[in-house]
Amino acid sequence: MVQNLIENNRNWAREKTRVDPDFFSRLVRQQNPEYLWIGCSDSRVPANEIVNLDPGELFVHRNVANLAPPQDANYLSVLQYAVHVLKIKHVLVVGHYGCGGVRASIESTDHGLIDHWLSPIRDVAHEHRHELDACSSQDARVDRLCELNVISQVRNVATNPIILNAWREGQPLAIHGWVYSIANGLVTDMNISVRNLAERERLFGI
Repeated sequence: MVQNLIENNRNWAREKTRVDPDFFSRLVRQQNPEYLWIGCSDSRVPANEIVNLDPGELFVHRNVANLAPPQDANYLSVLQYAVHVLKIKHVLVVGHYGCGGVRASIESTDHGLIDHWLSPIRDVAHEHRHELDACSSQDARVDRLCELNVISQVRNVATNPIILNAWREGQPLAIHGWVYSIANGLVTDMNISVRNLAERERLFGI
């Protein structure tokens, strides 16, 4: 099965070169994406394919349930490199409906180590417990929490000192919150884009 992947790679590279002979030589010379994607590790959510971008056009960070925790060195390193070195113009925080991590965060089952990682989502669920309790089903509750989690992570990104310093230095940088539907392949914009400190205060009061 692994050999099949290598054969797939050869076919993919051959087709890329057939359509665009200079494709790989351009990639070698420069990485110049305008977007940072912060998404879920779910294998059904392929970042580049969803927005129809080629390699080199999207800088990607993925983890379980698309979190942007201020204490996570991996995420912070990606964010700093994207903002300070690549000078990306947009941060896309992208969750997806039916997220297993979000669902696990509100289950009573013990999931082991992952429960520690998911604790920020439980905090979001507690904050919005009355709205979530009013949902018509568990699936509806999970999907709404997926949306609320994206909003919370946009807030985390917007309040990060890396972003704050970029705005203070006049760097054009916007943060967006989306939720992807595996069922139909479409992205929903949560309409919480943040482009500066004034918009951050208007949306989040901070």
